[in-house]
Amino acid sequence: MTYAVKEIFYSLQGEGARTGRPAIFCRFAGCNLWTGREADRGTATCSFCDTDFVGADAGRFAAPDDLAGAVSALWPAEAGGRPYVICTGGEPLLQLDAPLCEAFHRRGFEIGVETNGTRPRPAGIDWLCVSPKAGAPLELTSGDEMKLVFPQPGAPPEAFASLAFRHFFLQPMDGPDQAANTRAAIAYCLANPQWHLGLQMHKVVGLR
Repeated sequence: MTYAVKEIFYSLQGEGARTGRPAIFCRFAGCNLWTGREADRGTATCSFCDTDFVGADAGRFAAPDDLAGAVSALWPAEAGGRPYVICTGGEPLLQLDAPLCEAFHRRGFEIGVETNGTRPRPAGIDWLCVSPKAGAPLELTSGDEMKLVFPQPGAPPEAFASLAFRHFFLQPMDGPDQAANTRAAIAYCLANPQWHLGLQMHKVVGLR
């Protein structure tokens, strides 16, 4: 297994239940719901993605220990607490596997994953955040966080409310209608307290 990685960087988690937590982000290249090319956006299953995941700019890693070592090198040597890596994309579960999880764990890392939920989870994930997309089959129906971009025609919150997640977040869809989407998400959360408003703090404060 060769791992193609778009970028690796140290920052703070910008959304969800762990907002503000320091983490190494390992962004894998590629996704199964969009090619990442603007020419294909109109026909993509997920047409609203705002992330660049095209190309292996951070490298191609031939072995799990190679990638785990590159991630570990960015964790501050003087930092206390357990190191945390967030595997994201694109779609990380196209590449993240049990051997890589084991390599991260050997280096002391807790492993978080942000996925569209269409792929099975490998053994070893410690924190699972699922963000369903309309028109995509949902393979993962349990985890730590449900993060639903809202509104999505064909993916109403009530379709996911009975799933086995610890936290439920509505994240207003970005773009020209963000203000209206935020108001709609607030109104939905007020009427359905199971759901909490999820904001992208990293965009507000200017974090990567």
